[in-house]
Amino acid sequence: MKPDLILIAEDNDDHVVLLRRALKKGAILNPIFVVNDGEEVVAYLKGEGKFADRYEYPLPGLLLLDLKMPKKNGFEVLQWIRQQPFLKRLRVVVLTTSDNPQDIDRAYELGANSFIVKPLEQQQFLEVTEAIKGYWLWMSAAPQLQDSCAHPASV
Repeated sequence: MKPDLILIAEDNDDHVVLLRRALKKGAILNPIFVVNDGEEVVAYLKGEGKFADRYEYPLPGLLLLDLKMPKKNGFEVLQWIRQQPFLKRLRVVVLTTSDNPQDIDRAYELGANSFIVKPLEQQQFLEVTEAIKGYWLWMSAAPQLQDSCAHPASV
């Protein structure tokens, strides 16, 4: 069985580099795809535009979602995801630099499965990816998502 795709929603290139490096060092074999803004996350999940080919751009098994993104922030994306019948079960881990209690509460209220404050040092990033691998990729059973073609989504 092919490992589920991890979709990373992150607009900071330095954070993407740190995260990719940590995932590689953590021997995570899942394919990874990065989108850089909230509108791109929605387009990817809907399978629209350049993401229309579900073979090339499959639905992810896990979304690592930054809150501070252009065009649509992480809260808007999370709210949209939880309104889509075919995405309600998508596992969403908020991975952000904010440790604001209001952001944490709001993310959970909108349906985040987990909230992780993003470290900025490589070793701490490795520890975070080990936790993600251990729980979200190995221990936690992934729900089955339905294809968006069968369930059109609206913004």
